[in-house]
Amino acid sequence: MALSFARKAAMAGAALAALGGVSFGASASEAAPGQAAHHSASGQAAHHRASAPASVAAKRSAPAHRQEPQVVTQVIGGGRVDGHRWSVALEFHRTLPKGYTAPKLPDGTTTQGTSLLCQRMYIGGIRIDHQGGPWSDCQTVTGTQDPGASGGMGLWGLHDKGTSGTRLMVSTPEAEVAYGVVSLSDGTHVRATTVKVPGTTYRAWAAPLPGGKTITTVDQYDTHGNRLTHDTYWR
Repeated sequence: MALSFARKAAMAGAALAALGGVSFGASASEAAPGQAAHHSASGQAAHHRASAPASVAAKRSAPAHRQEPQVVTQVIGGGRVDGHRWSVALEFHRTLPKGYTAPKLPDGTTTQGTSLLCQRMYIGGIRIDHQGGPWSDCQTVTGTQDPGASGGMGLWGLHDKGTSGTRLMVSTPEAEVAYGVVSLSDGTHVRATTVKVPGTTYRAWAAPLPGGKTITTVDQYDTHGNRLTHDTYWR
């Protein structure tokens, strides 16, 4: 049955008023505060009832505290050398992983620490020192800022303990070291930038060394190009 224009207008006005009491009551009160005295007691009660869910929703939508990841992996470097893919990453475990057993020191004690820092190195898809199990090339540290994890450097490879074939030079330098340069006997230089694990002070740089090459010097520099260390004993 068709409705007259007047009746349609009346029904639309009633619907709009009903919606205004629930959805637009707060904005209407803020736009015209002088009209608040004309609201009935039942209108005020409806306004308060409508406002309550909004405050609850606001509390529920507040972002929850983000938990820190238990394991953080940071790629230090990667590419190709001697036709093989290579990569180095630092892997930080905030707590000691299940199944990990701290190695014993020569005096019979075990290393102390609440966290674990692992050096994951690959050449041609094979992880260096994988024969030692999942926790080879890992060390215990205390938290995210253990100074004992800095200052190391080494040559790593799949053959002869890193003394021949394709190798990787990996340094875990002090905080001021920005990059390292490995100079080879054929006059070439390999430069590698220090990369830090997010949320920690742990850092490293890694440089690939082709097979058959001999190292003459390894130098480390700060951000201004000042040389901080100079080593000539690597081969």
